[in-house]
Amino acid sequence: MHTLLPFLLTMIAAIVLLNMWASQLKIAYPILLVIAGLLVSFIPGLPQVSINPDLIFFIFLPPLLFEASWTVSFKEMKKWWRIIGSFAFLVVFFSALTVAIVAHQFLPGFTVALGFLLGGIVSPPDAVSTGAITRFVKIPKSTSAILEGESLLNDASSLIIFRFALVAVGTGQFIWQQAALSFLWMVIGGAGIGLLIAWIFVNAHKRLPLDAQSHIALTLIEPYFMYWIAEQAHCSGVLAVVSGGLFMSARRLVFLNSASRIQSFSVWESFVFILNGVVFLIIGLELPEIAEGLRVEGIPLSTAIGYGVLITGVLITARMISSYAALLATIIFRPGVVPRARSNRRRWLLPLLLGWTGMRGVVSLAAALAIPITLDDGTAFPNRNLILVVTFVVILLTLLVQGLTLPYFITRSGLFDGLIEDESQKQARQKMKQGLKQHVYQFLKTKYENELNGHTGLEKFLNQWEERAKATDDSWMNEKTKAIFVELLESQRQYLSELNKDPKIDEEIIRQQLYQIDLEEERLKII
Repeated sequence: MHTLLPFLLTMIAAIVLLNMWASQLKIAYPILLVIAGLLVSFIPGLPQVSINPDLIFFIFLPPLLFEASWTVSFKEMKKWWRIIGSFAFLVVFFSALTVAIVAHQFLPGFTVALGFLLGGIVSPPDAVSTGAITRFVKIPKSTSAILEGESLLNDASSLIIFRFALVAVGTGQFIWQQAALSFLWMVIGGAGIGLLIAWIFVNAHKRLPLDAQSHIALTLIEPYFMYWIAEQAHCSGVLAVVSGGLFMSARRLVFLNSASRIQSFSVWESFVFILNGVVFLIIGLELPEIAEGLRVEGIPLSTAIGYGVLITGVLITARMISSYAALLATIIFRPGVVPRARSNRRRWLLPLLLGWTGMRGVVSLAAALAIPITLDDGTAFPNRNLILVVTFVVILLTLLVQGLTLPYFITRSGLFDGLIEDESQKQARQKMKQGLKQHVYQFLKTKYENELNGHTGLEKFLNQWEERAKATDDSWMNEKTKAIFVELLESQRQYLSELNKDPKIDEEIIRQQLYQIDLEEERLKII
């Protein structure tokens, strides 16, 4: 323990430094993390880090999925549910099927079940990688919403494929009737359990006398409860966390106070950042052992890398085909919802962009590491080391090839130059600010008309409420005035919640303004 702890602390420090370096280079930090994971494997004398495969999912997946469900816009997901659903389920299944067929044909010793296992591992694109890469370029909100919604749901669909394939490999048989019933129970039961537990936690937050630190501590254990209880009921723990996270995210204004919302944002962002980095470095630490296992099995490392290149090509091709097939189907069957573009050239470039955003990441790594070392009968799990190498190569290539070229592709193609969405977003932001000003004025005039007369502080706030944070003299602020201001801020939140029902208003703009209101409320507490 005394030798392992300094090493773990060094890992976290390295992750922080890599993120700083990535920001300087203006590239996504997962790209440097996966390269660092590879380089770590060449360092001699490092302590061996071994994690029980059964614990991989439980340690890493719940918080990653929970945080993603809090950041995604559920309103945007509903708006683009058709294309999100097709990419999250149909495209994932098509990718897994394609990988299964190719693996069965070209990889030695791969049955169809083992091919589906590999397909389930490498089929879901990674939300963190895509978000980190697209941060350096401007893309329309609709496109980012599709990518975020897809990445949230495709983890569930791919891991369901992974679970069924794992059972098929272990038992040597696959009964379709039982699989169909199990699939329904995993989906319905998982979502139901997640919603039920989320409802319980929401009420616990509301009824218990918790401070900000206690609220945040409770949110840290909530995804683990959702995942564990769903898995105990043989449901999908992933769907439980996703559905529960979406339920709680939509009600964050109800059960969390301003201090909890502000502090939890930083805590969760740092927590998830460390988890992502640790997973990439863990695979690097296990690569020497994996390479030795390949040597014992008689598979040269260069051959395994070649298989990884093959599977990467299959995945990129399958996603490209799926993207254009989705656009064609939309044009034929739903022409009214075809994505708007200034020219046919840009319209046909959009599927190319969606197809090129299939970077793999931490979920694929966690799934590969979660493969048991042995089967139930004690025999070694077939081709486990080969699957791990192929997965790592897929992640490395998609991050390097697609990740490094995606910003250039977007900029060079001019696909999103002069977007109508950008202009409408500016108009929506202006509309929201103007509406808030009118709301503040009417609220004060209607409810506190008598208090306004002769009160220097409130009159100043009414006339210049946006400038009050710059005031150096706070002598006019008393407890009565502070209570009115807090009530006013809550009224603004209610106004923004109602405004968010407008489908034309970007939810991200609403969230940014709500965050500013939370900051203002916390500022009032220390005056």
